[in-house]
Amino acid sequence: MNPRTLSVLEYDKILERLAEHCSFSGGVDLAKAQLPSDDLHTVQEWLHQTGEAFTLLEQKNDIGFGGVSDVRPYLESAERRAMLVASDLLEVKSTLMRSRNLQRTLTRLENAFPHLAAMASGIEPCDHVVTEISRCISERSEVVDAASPELGQIRSQLRTAQDRLLGTLNKLVHNPDVGPYLQETLVTQRQGRYVIPVRAENKGQIQGIVHDQSASGATLFIEPIKVVEQNNAVRELELKEEKEVRRILIELTELVADEAHYIRNNVHVLAQLDLVFAKAKYAYKIDGVVPEVVPFREPKKRHQHRKGSKDNGAGANNEEKSGSLAASNAPDLVYSDDLSLEEKAEIARSLHPGSVIDLRRARHPLLDPISVVPIDIYLDETFYLVVVTGPNTGGKTVTLKTVGLLALMAQSGMMIPTEPGSKLCVFDGIYADIGDEQSIEQSLSTFSSHMTNIISILEEADPHSMVLMDELGAGTDPDEGSALAMALLENLRDRGITTFATTHYSDLKLFAHNTPGVRNASVEFDVKSLSPTYELSIGLPGRSNALTIARRLGLNPSIIDSAENIVRPDTLEADALLADIKDAKMEAQRTERRAKDREHQAALIEADLRYQLAKIEETRRAVIADAREIMQDELEDMRKEIDTMRRQLMRGGRITGGGSGSNTHEEFLARAEAEIEKRKVDTKIERTVTMPSSGKETVGGPIEVGDRVWVPSLQASGEVLSINALAQEVDVQLGSFRLKLALARVELRQKAANREPEAKNSNAHLSSFGQLDTPDGEIDLRGARVEEGMEQVEEYLDAAYVGRLPFVRIIHGKGTGALRDAIRNQLRHHPLVSKYRAGENGEGGDGVTVANLIVYE
Repeated sequence: MNPRTLSVLEYDKILERLAEHCSFSGGVDLAKAQLPSDDLHTVQEWLHQTGEAFTLLEQKNDIGFGGVSDVRPYLESAERRAMLVASDLLEVKSTLMRSRNLQRTLTRLENAFPHLAAMASGIEPCDHVVTEISRCISERSEVVDAASPELGQIRSQLRTAQDRLLGTLNKLVHNPDVGPYLQETLVTQRQGRYVIPVRAENKGQIQGIVHDQSASGATLFIEPIKVVEQNNAVRELELKEEKEVRRILIELTELVADEAHYIRNNVHVLAQLDLVFAKAKYAYKIDGVVPEVVPFREPKKRHQHRKGSKDNGAGANNEEKSGSLAASNAPDLVYSDDLSLEEKAEIARSLHPGSVIDLRRARHPLLDPISVVPIDIYLDETFYLVVVTGPNTGGKTVTLKTVGLLALMAQSGMMIPTEPGSKLCVFDGIYADIGDEQSIEQSLSTFSSHMTNIISILEEADPHSMVLMDELGAGTDPDEGSALAMALLENLRDRGITTFATTHYSDLKLFAHNTPGVRNASVEFDVKSLSPTYELSIGLPGRSNALTIARRLGLNPSIIDSAENIVRPDTLEADALLADIKDAKMEAQRTERRAKDREHQAALIEADLRYQLAKIEETRRAVIADAREIMQDELEDMRKEIDTMRRQLMRGGRITGGGSGSNTHEEFLARAEAEIEKRKVDTKIERTVTMPSSGKETVGGPIEVGDRVWVPSLQASGEVLSINALAQEVDVQLGSFRLKLALARVELRQKAANREPEAKNSNAHLSSFGQLDTPDGEIDLRGARVEEGMEQVEEYLDAAYVGRLPFVRIIHGKGTGALRDAIRNQLRHHPLVSKYRAGENGEGGDGVTVANLIVYE
């Protein structure tokens, strides 16, 4: 990745903030050295790791690297056979223990976090190293007695000798004959020997060896002659202890040196995991998301269209010159307006490098997250060059830095501050020419410095690169600068290089509007408040608004009029045209928003209707099931009754002797049993709301009260309760539902007079079952008092529940809101109501409440 671009886009500041979230120096070093990758699979793997770490931190906040140190310098010392001290060995032990714990934790979570588990699988636990260091060294960095039998024995002897020596000295210092010569009654050490403090003027009173004196010279530290041998014995044992401790530390150092390769690898894996979790922690700070990183789209076959060309014979000439497009003269390639929008789009598709950028609500990560204004930055298949225009301090440069920096972050495996669903492709190179590059030392003006940088960019960039250029063509004569900027954009466009550029030149706005593959964009400026809004609008050209701002600031109108006369007419015409384009697009966007709002409302209504139909179908099926169960019970009762009659006949002797009477009775009972069996297995019996048989035909004649009709829209049959001849409507009883339907929506299937008597009798129970008075689907309470309205709602809900209505509409109006609030509070705690909501547009809005009733069991 271009080093100058990393500096210009302030990528190093991102790495500094990332390093602040690392837990130990190994991760910090990796964070500061992190560079973007240009390999798609590597970037995807990094982002998978970061995303998993982000999710894991949400679920387990105890994932950390406490106790981990970068022990690689100790490993180098150990490999050189330089002895490690106890504290160094403890750091090695702590690092190995933490790496082992992380490995166990992450490998257990392999199903949910496979990429982190794969990283952790590279850790070698080195348990024997941990065990040996733990056996020999305490947490206070001391070699313990149990480190070796020899050390235990030496220390036991040393403690005995020290106790004997101290006992002798304590008796001496507390001797009344010796006490007057001492500075203090205590035993201390000097140069590894136990001594007593004697006043300097009493030096000759106590025989012994002087080992030290105080700073003032008033005290001498003397080893009495009588304890010299005991001191020698203690000192010999101390030297033996030091030798044995050193031997143990050297053995532990050799053990670490033998495992240095694995320990060094563990530290490297820990540093990588530390970096991954630091990326996740930084993502929390900037409210980042994992972008979708995708490959470049496959480009279409390229065609060339020169000025005024529509492939009408000039194609061959264009094909011949296609090889020299990089050096073509831009003004000769400006597209005219004779190309249709479809033709321009087709040309753009053929030249498009396949780059993908879709950053939704993107925010610059180095700006204050509270005050920064999110912007949408995107490309589509019809453009890959964006020319951003607008006033100074309006956010043009921030826009360039945002798209460049977020691309660098994504290619470094970092989450980016955008909305979910953002997409980016992986660029082989990102090149930026941003900022004032004037160099006095090199005698380069701003313009010369920009040109030097741009020349370098043009030499290195290719179709898999992204170029960012700020204030293109600035710093020189406006006419020449505008022409040069146009030529540069044309060159980049023909080479298929994704480009974002900012400018103030009106000619470039027209160029972007007329040229396939190029799109205008603007940062908004509020001329009323004279302040930028920092919002980016792709597809709309911006205006500098210099004259407008001057007028609002109070500049003499005559001066502004003179300036307008001086400005080139074509410039004013271009501004007017761009203003018209902007107004037209804004109106189109408003229209689109209104259409989306209506579509949303329609979707809500459709969902509600689907819910209602589903409830109706559910209730219909329940009615059918209830009816069939009742019929089966009735048929079973009839069977039992027939069996009872047969037994009574047999007991009475009336079915004996084989006479004609007995045959008649048997024949009657046999027919009754056959009919019962037939009705028991027949699922198409129309005794209640049932599906008709496929062969059922419509009966002719007028529909009358009591007739049975078929409702095709509900796939159910019912009985006509009443007829409104004027309105051409009928009331139909469908199971427990009573519906008002148009006559055209029902079909006559059975006349009331043609029903079989048995059917009527057997259906007596079902008829009474469906005679409940079902209320309408809404109640109007407008004008009612609160108490009165609540009572009516209570009665209405009971009737609606018994009538198995899936939902009801309660019309209470808006007014003061007292009735509405009381009813909704009543519904909130009502046992028959599953949920409720305010009416949508078209349902009465807030003046209506729709309540869904619980499912009838």
